[in-house]
Amino acid sequence: MSSNTDQSATAGSTALRIVLDDLSGPEIAALLTEHLSELGAQSPAESMHALDLDALRRPEITLWSGWDGDTLAGCAALEHLDDEHAEIKSMRTAATHKRRGIASTLLRHLLSEATARGYRRVSLETGTQDFFIPAQRLYAAHGFEFCEPFGDYVLDPYSRFMTRAL
Repeated sequence: MSSNTDQSATAGSTALRIVLDDLSGPEIAALLTEHLSELGAQSPAESMHALDLDALRRPEITLWSGWDGDTLAGCAALEHLDDEHAEIKSMRTAATHKRRGIASTLLRHLLSEATARGYRRVSLETGTQDFFIPAQRLYAAHGFEFCEPFGDYVLDPYSRFMTRAL
């Protein structure tokens, strides 16, 4: 874990420490492996857009991890698409921290970072199956609306696209 930026936020009753993550720790590797495995069970390979550790290390992507003490509670990444548009990638809450406000806290952090970086819009891709309904509700509660594919995405029966102006 790298802590170039270290912010504290409250997720429900959990104090969450949000840090820039260099993706070198075993905790983040395990969480992202679980993330890919679970999403892979929901969508065919050609329709799965989750990124592995190597893809998340690209310079246009910044990943933050959220820590509850010494326990990894979740992570979220922001990808630079162009000077006005960013994409949310790899939002994940650890199984031990579900339903504690971790995802909302990380999402608020991403939106704040996107605003600070001068983006005018943030978008995301999520799945269409029932498994993804809680994620869609989370994003809608934070002002995201369904939209057409953006960036390099194309229409896909397994993908839903959402966007929010900042």
